[in-house]
Amino acid sequence: MQNFDKDSVKRKGIYLLPNLFTTAGLFSGFYAVIASMNGLYESAAIAVFVAMLFDGLDGRVARMTNTQSQFGAEYDSLADMVSFGVAPALIAYNWGLAELGKLGWLASFIYCAGAALRLARFNTQVGVADKRYFQGLASPAAAAVIAASIWLGSQNAIDGHNVSWLVALITIMLGLLMVSNFRYLSFKDIDWRSRVNFLVILSLVGIFVFVSLEPALILCFIFYLYALSGPVMTIYGIRKLKISPNASIHKEDPAVERDSQKNKQVKDDKTKD
Repeated sequence: MQNFDKDSVKRKGIYLLPNLFTTAGLFSGFYAVIASMNGLYESAAIAVFVAMLFDGLDGRVARMTNTQSQFGAEYDSLADMVSFGVAPALIAYNWGLAELGKLGWLASFIYCAGAALRLARFNTQVGVADKRYFQGLASPAAAAVIAASIWLGSQNAIDGHNVSWLVALITIMLGLLMVSNFRYLSFKDIDWRSRVNFLVILSLVGIFVFVSLEPALILCFIFYLYALSGPVMTIYGIRKLKISPNASIHKEDPAVERDSQKNKQVKDDKTKD
């Protein structure tokens, strides 16, 4: 019989803790779909935010416990597709797009397809793209815009069918932003393990208290601001690139300037001779 080295044999099975968080996020996204089908739009919107919370935890828990795996990465991507692709699209359709007929479900599909393409592009750029920025609006942020809007509308007794055209426009724009080349801050360069001043923790407590006063309104404002930050930041960066070459023409490199002066001096000496 062939002898196998125990250390060289790959252990079977999957890590429990990070995949438990991923499963919780998947459950939250699935519950959001069911809640929207039953007309519980506020609960559906809150479930999307709960899915965002678990999505933010599973990867960090995996890195902290050194339990990263290819299975976990693929499972997380599929769970994100349900929670931040399918669920927001169906919530938006049930709340305000069904009244538009074909245009309504097409707008919902554009968002869903945009989320799928965004996740596929993100998976192929892991380890290659700049970690400080996202290329295109991240699917959790896009889902948060829809969820916060519907949450705010439900709290204020707004019938989604009365603003169906606005819902369609927002849904389509979010789908296009996810597959765009606009740069968004990823906040991945923040060192969460570093020591901070006590006032920083106190400020974070104040932020949580502030958000809890009007969570729907404040979260809606924050994520709309983030969704608009990508185009603004990208256009501003392009304008700086266009200005910088003109500035470099007027301001010559010191080394080049010294060489030109030396050549001029040599020519003057030859002329005197």
